[in-house]
Amino acid sequence: MASEGDQQPQSEDRPSRSSILWSGGERAYDPEDLVMATGADPTPERVEKARKLIEEKGPQVIERYLP
Repeated sequence: MASEGDQQPQSEDRPSRSSILWSGGERAYDPEDLVMATGADPTPERVEKARKLIEEKGPQVIERYLP
């Protein structure tokens, strides 16, 4: 189990991932948001796959990845 000392501090100029993710309830989200919700970095291939997933499953698909 990692202790607090093992975690890297966040840069003040870079927001944490949780502060830039949306659940879809506050506003519509885009495929890049869905990729980031999975914990992956957005690449063109992943964004395209997420776009198709949103089209097939609907906007609620992001709820699988968010608490």
